[in-house]
Amino acid sequence: MDEFRGVLGVIWLICLVSPANSTCLSGCTCTDDSSGRSLQCMEAPMAQIPDNISHDFTKIRIENCHLTELPFGSFSTISALESLWLNFNDITLMNIKSLDGLANLTELRLQGNKLTSIPWTAFQDTPRLKILDLKHNRLNVLPEHALRYLPGLTYLDLSFNHLTVISKDVFLNWQLYQRTERTWTKEGMVLNVLLALHDNPWTCDCRLKGFLEFIRAVNPPIILMNSYLTCRTPASKDGKFFHEVQLKTCLKPNASSPDANVTAPPGSNATLACFVKARPEPTIEWTYGLKAIRGFNATEAQIDEDTFSSVLLIPSLHSTDRGPYTCTANNSIGNSSAGVLVSVGEPDSTAPIAPPVPMLSPDENPHIDIRIAKQTVYGITLEWFAVTENPSETWYTIHFGKYDSPKKEMTYIGPGIRSYAVENLLPVTKYEVCVTLKNRPPREGQCVVFVTGSDVSELEQRERLIHIVVLVCVMILAVPAGMYACTAEARPGCAERCKGLWKRRRRRGDMQEMERQGTFDSLQAASSETLCAADKPKGRGGSAAHLY
Repeated sequence: MDEFRGVLGVIWLICLVSPANSTCLSGCTCTDDSSGRSLQCMEAPMAQIPDNISHDFTKIRIENCHLTELPFGSFSTISALESLWLNFNDITLMNIKSLDGLANLTELRLQGNKLTSIPWTAFQDTPRLKILDLKHNRLNVLPEHALRYLPGLTYLDLSFNHLTVISKDVFLNWQLYQRTERTWTKEGMVLNVLLALHDNPWTCDCRLKGFLEFIRAVNPPIILMNSYLTCRTPASKDGKFFHEVQLKTCLKPNASSPDANVTAPPGSNATLACFVKARPEPTIEWTYGLKAIRGFNATEAQIDEDTFSSVLLIPSLHSTDRGPYTCTANNSIGNSSAGVLVSVGEPDSTAPIAPPVPMLSPDENPHIDIRIAKQTVYGITLEWFAVTENPSETWYTIHFGKYDSPKKEMTYIGPGIRSYAVENLLPVTKYEVCVTLKNRPPREGQCVVFVTGSDVSELEQRERLIHIVVLVCVMILAVPAGMYACTAEARPGCAERCKGLWKRRRRRGDMQEMERQGTFDSLQAASSETLCAADKPKGRGGSAAHLY
């Protein structure tokens, strides 16, 4: 009898500590098998990831439970987790550290959610991931380095998403592809990777040229689940397979106007024409100064595969309509502009035509404070301040182009406007932008130089893509507040002295001494003479200064 009681006690103790008897989530089921402990929640009423999930699960399946996001450290306490299924929820947001602590995760399935983007750097926390299922989401972009932290994948499903364009570099830069390709070449063996890209609305224009050529030549280690990828746009290629289309190299827009000067009598209609050669198709916009023209009728047409036209009609010409009009064309490669000067009066009239902007004396060239007010993944916004006798009538000229280019594009800015956005910048390029009075050449202090980063596609690095470089020793930028810059070629102590002086002056509340009357509050720092006079570089702008 004592032996029997002893056996019962042992059995009771084993059942007491057995994981199978651990508390399971309400509305879910927990099971044990040879591969470990599993949690399954199907159509359970939960709006977020429960925070009381036991740490001993190796597989979790939460489906049709109306989850909307994966927050920071969603499963960080479940370090043994190997398989995570979150299919058919309403997940729209995935935190960059949502997979924190899942070093043993080998399978992640997010099929049938509402993700429009993925923080691909999140996968640096899952080095053993082999299966990634993202089909039936709303992904519309695949950054160039998206697969950087997925070196061990054997299955990647991106089918049934909203992808339109992908660079072939996404796969050429993939460590797994590079490694297994070398193994295939040298050792005659390879770990195949199953890749699904079908049923996406591919745009078969020049932007897809490299990827299309890659798909045609794809071979192990990458195997396409469905090799018959089809085009959705343009309409002329809708429904065609990749192997049936031929694509040309992209072209930056080249805008031109047949008539740089148009003169018409008052009350008549003036017609301005602009022709653009570009690939892919550009967007064309007319501006008067910096203001987009909305009230006039602009008609666009496609002349041939790569040539487009835009005709602007100015009805009932009035003296207030005179001045420079700009036709600007943009596509994914770049932009280009063409100007047309409109005059009001009889072509053969001997009476002088009133100038569209006030005439300035040769020595009138006031100081212009210029700064970068905002920086985004694709460009910058420039702001400036100048004291003139007639600010309501003062026009400006924006000089913009590559730093080493002797000829810059010029844009005329109308009265009352003090900002200008520069978009569609190329990566790894040094640019210069200057603000002057109209038709005046740039002088010292009126220019800003900036350098774009190396990858404009990686969404997780947007805040670091554009690195500002200025031509003075110190400049405080608006975004983010408190940033400062010092010359790269100044003596080693310059940066430290600049930073220290700035902090001390701020603590003393003495920032007003660093500003000039009428400048942009506290966003514009003291001049180089104030903070770094001993290290001020010589010449037009001195050495370049890097953002810290």
